[in-house]
Amino acid sequence: MATSPENGTHRWDVDPILSVEHLFMRFGGLIAVNDLSFKVGRGDITALIGPNGAGKTTVFNCITGFYKPSEGRLVLAHGRAPTPDEVAEVTRVGERALAGPQSGVYLLERMPDYAVSGQAKVARTFQNIRLFTGMTVLENLMVAQHNALMAASGFSIKGLLGLPGWASAQRAATEKATYWLEKVNLIDRADDPAGDLPYGAQRRLEIARAMCSDPILLCLDEPAAGLNPRESLELNTLLRAIRAEHGTSILLIEHDMSVVMEISDHVVVLDYGTKISDGTPEAVKNDPRVIAAYLGVDEDAVEEVEAAINADTHATGTSS
Repeated sequence: MATSPENGTHRWDVDPILSVEHLFMRFGGLIAVNDLSFKVGRGDITALIGPNGAGKTTVFNCITGFYKPSEGRLVLAHGRAPTPDEVAEVTRVGERALAGPQSGVYLLERMPDYAVSGQAKVARTFQNIRLFTGMTVLENLMVAQHNALMAASGFSIKGLLGLPGWASAQRAATEKATYWLEKVNLIDRADDPAGDLPYGAQRRLEIARAMCSDPILLCLDEPAAGLNPRESLELNTLLRAIRAEHGTSILLIEHDMSVVMEISDHVVVLDYGTKISDGTPEAVKNDPRVIAAYLGVDEDAVEEVEAAINADTHATGTSS
């Protein structure tokens, strides 16, 4: 878990890798995301949760370039977080990234999806697994490194001639793929078709494929969906290792609260496209608005839920 500085602030406040600022996403008359602001701390595991239809995947699609937000700003910082003046300047001149000493700061809402992945180094997985099922497990990880291999091959010329630079790049790509297959315990299945893997193994392979692009921010859309308890535990271990060993910040959508509460440093809760809670897992878990949203009660019933929680807490304290 991330530690909070003694002054009571959190890492996502003092060193955000991603700042979502006043994000709106409208589809005709439907407001799917409504004035959403939150931050993802550098090196944190941040969970975006909420009932079905809360707008979570829409937020992911905006961050990763699949959707262009109706309004709002998405600031990704590879190094230190930019100052408001720096962001204002890059906005004013109409650029999508800061140049010079502050390079590595990107305005994701201005970038196409391939640039969000290739330049800003944001990778994602999907709620529905999207592997190349007819390719082998190893080939799926090689495909994730296609851009780097194409550049090293001189867009095929060096590869056709068998020049040393191409051979070296190919070896490095194979070594990286092998490393990740070992990390997700799939090295013994390297030559099997990806479609032949059991469901849980396909989930791990999709994460390994995303990590082969060397992201600084990994976005996972329901990575624990369909996993049994043992597989969920393996997933927790894998995500902690990715954060600890590679310094990758993780933003995940998840319905499995055992996963969220076990590994998250920071939890953001949406309901009907609006943020209703934002804080540590413990704070969010006890937030009456969150409990009411998951119970499906009306906003007017939040006070009743809060009263029930306080009564239960008081009774527990008295009995002990």
